[in-house]
Amino acid sequence: MPTKTRSRVAVLTTSDIHGFIQPYSYTEGGPSDLGFARTANLIENERSIWGDHMLYVDNGDNLQGSPLAYYQAKVDSSGENVMISSLNAAGCSAAVVGNHEFNFGLAYLREAMRQSAFPWLSANILSAASGEAAFGTPYLIHDTPDGIRIAVLGLTTAHIPVWELPEHIEGLRFVDPVECAKRWVPYLRNQEAADVVVVAYHGGFERDLQTGEPTETLTGENQGFALCQEVEGINVLLTGHQHRQIENAMLNGVCVIQPGTQGQFLGRVILELELDEEKQTAACTLGAKRGWRVVAKHAELLPAGEAEPLDRILEPTATVEAGLQRWLDEPIGETEGNMRITDVRQARLEEHPFIEWINKVQMEVSGARISCTALFDESSPGFGERISMRDILANYKFPNTLRVLRVTGRDIREALEKSAEYFMLEEDGQVGVSPAFLLPKPQPYNYDMWEGVEYVLDVSRPSGERVVQLEVDGSPLLSDAEYDVVMNNYRAGGGGGFDMFRGKPVVRELQIDMAELLADYIRTKRIIKASVNHNWQVIGGN
Repeated sequence: MPTKTRSRVAVLTTSDIHGFIQPYSYTEGGPSDLGFARTANLIENERSIWGDHMLYVDNGDNLQGSPLAYYQAKVDSSGENVMISSLNAAGCSAAVVGNHEFNFGLAYLREAMRQSAFPWLSANILSAASGEAAFGTPYLIHDTPDGIRIAVLGLTTAHIPVWELPEHIEGLRFVDPVECAKRWVPYLRNQEAADVVVVAYHGGFERDLQTGEPTETLTGENQGFALCQEVEGINVLLTGHQHRQIENAMLNGVCVIQPGTQGQFLGRVILELELDEEKQTAACTLGAKRGWRVVAKHAELLPAGEAEPLDRILEPTATVEAGLQRWLDEPIGETEGNMRITDVRQARLEEHPFIEWINKVQMEVSGARISCTALFDESSPGFGERISMRDILANYKFPNTLRVLRVTGRDIREALEKSAEYFMLEEDGQVGVSPAFLLPKPQPYNYDMWEGVEYVLDVSRPSGERVVQLEVDGSPLLSDAEYDVVMNNYRAGGGGGFDMFRGKPVVRELQIDMAELLADYIRTKRIIKASVNHNWQVIGGN
């Protein structure tokens, strides 16, 4: 009987850190149980256990999303990128290119890559000129001391051109991740002789993991389910993008995991392998490292909230953080009237002065007579009596720019119907939020509120029939007439399922980041006034 040897390896993963390093809440202004400095402590502990039998892969979206990330990209980029230095210090084996990596432009991303002590992986982002992987090697090979060969293939959601500014992705081509994996996974198995194939995909799941039923419109933004079902030879699928917490899940024999956001969890996949000595001997005569096979898999999420922040992660960020705090607290203006948001639910049911102000600023700076915007986050506080950059970034967390599109009245009606799907009637007759906007992750940013038109949404009616009144300047909006509407670049590209806007003529584009635009506007006006004209209503509930 041939002898069999067993060994174990661990694959660790973070995803969607979004520049949150410090255990600090920029919104609350106090300590937080999140942040990569805590997660790094868990990584260090795992490394002490596993040694060279461990890989740590960051699964993307680490360069954007926090005031710290914004400050380094837009205010003071003279020093080392602290998100990169943190990943370096944590011994990151590889990082996947996420969609938000492009938000500050290609030059910023390439400089971050230059500072990285690890490779950036994305097999499906290609150079349009050469057709080769745009950011170097598409995959990573790691050999353990006992001869286990692990391959990590990086993939990125191909939906990026829908959201991103064209100049931020110039010269790049995004190909389908599933088709790309069908090419590369057999290559890793056969040419690279990988015993274990890990696919690190900055994307999530488009279908329920148990039933296979669609959980969102199948746009191609999230293709994790298809990767598991259609690509043979994957042992582990690391996912992200949706900010979900998925552990101990199997899909078509593939072990899948997703570790939340902002350093909430460290994902850990433990693989047990068995070596068939007879197969190993035969393989070695062919110059290949075959013989190991995976016999058990287990994925779990390790909470970072109780881990002590790691000093060697905190210390390099201290100087940048001090500059950031000073910048955040610099007063730039004042309010006249109440613009504080105390109930985000009510602010989406009944027009709030803060939302009206955002829309009116967009109209004023763009020249458009119609505008739409969203309340992006459940923790958006609005403005108090005095306004600082901290207040702006707490409300407007995405580095969007503005576009003016020429659309028809029919497009506007369809967009309002799409937004109206955000609501549902609860059993008690109260207006609630549709599960489609809560799962697999909350999407408050996909409910728009409009200015420059008068409308009524009746959520007691079926979806697609909820716009019961739609006027402009007191007259019905004409289906075939054209109107110029200002919106953020995400929505203008059709993001969030607003396909009616995709490909529409761009009348004007404002290249300045929205947070900067709002700050400049407040500095110029010094005092902004709270007002509400009640141009829209949501009805149908108790």
